Amino acid sequence: MAPYYKEGVLKDGTRVILRPLVKEDRDKLLDFFRRLDEKDLVFLRSDVRDPAVIDHWVNHIDPQRVFPLIAEAEGRIVGDATLHMRKMGWKRHLGNVRVVVAKDYQNRGLATLLINELVELAGELGLEKLVAEIHLQATAALTVFKHAGFSTKAVFEDLVKDYTGRSSDLVVMVCDIQGRDRRG
Repeated sequence: MAPYYKEGVLKDGTRVILRPLVKEDRDKLLDFFRRLDEKDLVFLRSDVRDPAVIDHWVNHIDPQRVFPLIAEAEGRIVGDATLHMRKMGWKRHLGNVRVVVAKDYQNRGLATLLINELVELAGELGLEKLVAEIHLQATAALTVFKHAGFSTKAVFEDLVKDYTGRSSDLVVMVCDIQGRDRRG
C-alpha cells in the first residue's frame, strides 16, 4: 500500500495528522483507550484497555482486511477509525466502519473528518457501501454519521445493552459510496 499521511483541520482550527496505525503505536493506542470514559467504552466491541487486545491488533495489522486510521495531535492519538473489509463472499462489496474519538476532541469535527477519510478510502478500494452499527443512545454518533452521508436502514429493538445494563436499540446506517460522491 502506498504511504498514507494527511493533515486535517478541525472546526476550531486544531491541526491533526491522519495516518495508518503501525506497530510502534502500541503504547499510544493503549493510552488513548485508557483515557476513554466508561460510557464510551460500552459502545466498543473489545476490551480495549487490555494490553493483550492492543498487542494483537498492532501485531496483526492487515490493511486489506482492516484498515486502521488514527488521528494524532500533539504527539498523542486522539481518534481511531477502522474500515473492516471482506475479500470473498456475499458481503465483499461492503465495508464496516467504526470510530472512536477522545473526549476532549469530541464535537470538534474529528469524527466527521475520520469518517470522510474512510469513505474516500473505501471508494478507492472499490467498495460500494459502508455500514455502521450504532447504539441508539449514542446520539452524537448517529448525527455525525448522518452528516457524513449515512442513512438509517434498520433499527433492531432491545438488541444491545447500555452501560447500566438496560436493553436498548441498535441502529444500522448505510452509506452508498457512489451516491454520496454524486451528491458532492
